[in-house]
This record gives sequence, structure tokens and C-alpha cells, in this order.
Amino acid sequence: MKDGIHPKYQEVKATCVCGAEVLTGSTKPNIRVEICSSCHPFYTGQQKIVDTEGRVDRFVKRYSKAGSKAASNS
Repeated sequence: MKDGIHPKYQEVKATCVCGAEVLTGSTKPNIRVEICSSCHPFYTGQQKIVDTEGRVDRFVKRYSKAGSKAASNS
């Protein structure tokens, strides 16, 4: 490898918003993630809705209205 052209690879802590920290290696000085294996529903077995920008609420509103229209047409 050529000297001076590669970023420095260092040991850093990857921090999740739930508070979990994982020691890993990276060229970035710190890593922040929104969801990790400690809080992800696939690994925990618990349902957790991660709502960004109100998408879940809009989905529920849209399809609850559509469901009530379909039920009234029957």
C-alpha cells in the first residue's frame, strides 16, 4: 500500500439511541445508529414501531378510512 493515502483505521464505539455501545473498527471517529441488535424487533421478539416523520400515523389514517368504506359498501 502507498503511504499517506489511506484513512486511519481505529477502534471506535458504535452508539445506539437505546444506549447500547459496541466496540468496533472504523475509519470514522464515532458511529451513531438509530437501531441495533439490542433493540431491533427481529432479535428481541417484541414489536416496536420506529416512526420517522409520522409515516405510521398517515398509514393508519389512510387505511382505516379505506377499511370503513369497504365495510359500509358490503
